[in-house]
Amino acid sequence: MAEELDLFSAAAANNSGNASGAGQRFAPLAQRMRPRNFQEFIGQQEAVGGGRFLRQMIEKDQISSMIFYGPPGTGKTTLAQMIAGMTGSEFKKLNAVAAGIGDIRQIVKEADDARKFYQKRTIVFIDEIHRFNKSQQDVLLPYVEDGRLILIGATTENPFFEVNHALLSRVRIVRLYQLTDGQLVKILRQALMDKERGLGAQSITVSDEVMLAMAQLAGGDARMALNILEGTASMLPLTGGEITLDMVQEILGQRVQRYDKTGDNHYDTVSAFIKSMRGSDPDAALHYLARMLAAGEDVKFIARRVVICASEDVGNADPMALVLAMNAANAVQFVGMPEARIILGQAVSYIASAPKSNAAYMAIDAALQDVRGRNCGAVPMHLRDAHYKGAAKLGHGTEYIYPHDYPDHFTEQAYLPKEIQDAHYYQPSDNGQEKRLGDYLRRCWPKRF
Repeated sequence: MAEELDLFSAAAANNSGNASGAGQRFAPLAQRMRPRNFQEFIGQQEAVGGGRFLRQMIEKDQISSMIFYGPPGTGKTTLAQMIAGMTGSEFKKLNAVAAGIGDIRQIVKEADDARKFYQKRTIVFIDEIHRFNKSQQDVLLPYVEDGRLILIGATTENPFFEVNHALLSRVRIVRLYQLTDGQLVKILRQALMDKERGLGAQSITVSDEVMLAMAQLAGGDARMALNILEGTASMLPLTGGEITLDMVQEILGQRVQRYDKTGDNHYDTVSAFIKSMRGSDPDAALHYLARMLAAGEDVKFIARRVVICASEDVGNADPMALVLAMNAANAVQFVGMPEARIILGQAVSYIASAPKSNAAYMAIDAALQDVRGRNCGAVPMHLRDAHYKGAAKLGHGTEYIYPHDYPDHFTEQAYLPKEIQDAHYYQPSDNGQEKRLGDYLRRCWPKRF
């Protein structure tokens, strides 16, 4: 923990203009490039954009207790360090893995002294706060409530599952999101240009393709992106040179996918992925899923494609496909990578292996075509709402026949407007569960199905 405190002190010194200290020269690039103010901070506009509450709190020095919740490398510790440098508070840092109740009580004692002798508040930053057990979290409660401590926690885990409700009720949750590839590229370029803290003193060139590959491989994690850049830069002579894809591959020990999320390769891979699921080839579908995952594709984007395929291409041949796909989409957001690959693999292999039908998809499109291009008439009188006073006088619902009063809970009556009595949209296939639906409809409507 002493080393962490020393690093933090160095970062705080940076905020005071001592960025060129000897200790900082040997710190990792990701540590050296931590933003010191909002001009240097990239991303998380939902939390710290102009006019947002957190930015106003920091700029006005009116910090309240909060927990930063988000994936690794999204700015949780950086924001805490910015608060340390931009507010007039005492700042203490703990890591929940190593700290205990005794550390908390010592900080409370020091906070009391700071308030009594210097009229200064104390902010305590607890990294990985989800690792504090219930007793440790309970110790914080009275001090957070009476204002002796301003708590800033950081966690990669959902605080609503991992943090006591009593403590949650006393803090504000600030959600931080995975950084986009574009934001990571900006961070990398910032490090390449910064002559004081970054790599600007070397003559390093990086093509747009290589820069994008590093960003994609980092998977939304700024720390990882800067580590990749630093590792590849260390392979160059001191005078500089060009960073290539082969160098990135050597650093990571894996093949770099040539996969531009806005280019042809992206669309070609996604197209092959969807067509493989539609074509009932689970091996091919999993192959293209693996390509996208290896290239750092957004797992939420992949999950959306899976959900669409479950409805469009499987449909009522296996209604469970959509249930599984939606559960997978929710689970992917809850779990995140790398475990999300398992959930996606299960959903993709199921949907690719399920019986197929696009009957529901074709049916709704045909119905929309009629609604948009044909005079469909008014809703039949017997089907109109009859739940308000005076509806019967208008003839609304008076001739409606209640199907549950008849054998098999069905009786024939007109449901379509008379102008489109001939319309027939849904044509069930004979695949999977949809065959059963078709058999039932043929018994009900033998002239139509």
